[in-house]
Amino acid sequence: MSLKKRSTGGEQPSALGALNLRVPFVHYKIEIPDILQGAILCVVPLSITALMTSVLGIPFEIAVAFVLLNNILYLVHTHFGDPTVAGWITAGIPLYVAFLSSYPEGDARILALIALQLTVSGVFLGLGVFKGADALVRKMPASLKSGILIGAGISAIMGEFGSDGRVWTMPITILTGAVLGFFMLFSETAGPLRARYGFFRFVAQYGIAVPFLFAYVLGMIIGEVDTPVIEWGFTTIPMGIILSEYSIFGLGMPPLQYFIDAIPLALAAYIIAFGDILVMDSLFKNADAVRKDEKLVFSPRRNSIIVGIRNFVHAIFAPFISLSGPAWTGGQALVINRYMNNPRSVMDSYWGGATSLYWGMTIAVVLVPVVTLFKPGLNIGMALTLLIQGYLCGYLAIEMLDRQTNLERGIAVIVGSVLAVQGAAWGLGVGLVLWFFLEKNWFADAYVATHHQDSEETADDSVTEKTN
Repeated sequence: MSLKKRSTGGEQPSALGALNLRVPFVHYKIEIPDILQGAILCVVPLSITALMTSVLGIPFEIAVAFVLLNNILYLVHTHFGDPTVAGWITAGIPLYVAFLSSYPEGDARILALIALQLTVSGVFLGLGVFKGADALVRKMPASLKSGILIGAGISAIMGEFGSDGRVWTMPITILTGAVLGFFMLFSETAGPLRARYGFFRFVAQYGIAVPFLFAYVLGMIIGEVDTPVIEWGFTTIPMGIILSEYSIFGLGMPPLQYFIDAIPLALAAYIIAFGDILVMDSLFKNADAVRKDEKLVFSPRRNSIIVGIRNFVHAIFAPFISLSGPAWTGGQALVINRYMNNPRSVMDSYWGGATSLYWGMTIAVVLVPVVTLFKPGLNIGMALTLLIQGYLCGYLAIEMLDRQTNLERGIAVIVGSVLAVQGAAWGLGVGLVLWFFLEKNWFADAYVATHHQDSEETADDSVTEKTN
């Protein structure tokens, strides 16, 4: 039970004023379904270890320690007033791998990643401290916003179904999990089933955890997934080895040229991450419309500052190949769907669910038996979360275009398509050019002024005629 209670329609209690510190059992309840779901879905962050070992040459045990540190930093968001279920800048991972692969294997790639992550940190902190993130969300044209979402959604789906996508590594397993996961989260049938049957309501509150487990077991039965080899012990963070072999304290600062090389990719990473910020902004507005008992406040500025801090900490101590991003869209969908589909008596506060998900995931990563149990299913968890991200980006983009003109819809489709095929920088560049030449009416003010003047002259002429 939480000690602090909120008034109906208000914000969940917090401490430290504007920092909005929230402590478990004091400012929010621990949500058991989300803890269990997080523990099972530890396969998602653990899946990045494959790239850390192959691209950066980091041993698996050290890579797991990096993941544990990353999970601990996720908790900074919900403990300091940012409601997002934090994550990576996932859609840009192929770009980061290509960038790092252009350097020789070994320390050079680690230094290149440090330079990239420090640059990304500077971009997020700069836009956060100087309120650029809030301004972007408010003032960016709807055609560009929705175009970024369309592109992010298409990229996520293309990555999974491409010729070398995860789907084809275990097609029956992943597609079965995806169908069950989408049914639990988004099906028109799932709502009535939740209302009518207590068992289905109990199962549905675990989101994609149950579909993942079903698919995982099925994969082992049909031979698409290897049988796990269980090991025992606890995951530790060997800071001495990490600092001496993988950080600036042992390797030194990257050369200036590495930072110069990283600037275009850092800007592209922010553009990709901006799509997640747009998704979060829309999801929290939808949640507020459904759950009238609690007010959720999402500040892009606060989110950007915390993301900048996370990237900075990683860059200094343990560079992370997926970078730190604003949100994990798949995990966000799990928490917010359970929150919206349950009354306060079942899920008291959104904050309990969002934070409990990562408490469960972090505890699971600490336990080596859990890590080794789910190790063969890492591709399943990553594929499910990216497919859900693609779905969410798609429907939110279409919803955003509902009240827009055909011109804006057309620009959004072009922006999204270019972004998916050529990358974020190209997508945004094409979008700005189209907005500049097609959507922006440069003579609107002059037309209004001229029209107003003509109206006044016509009115004066009418008065003169009547007087005469």
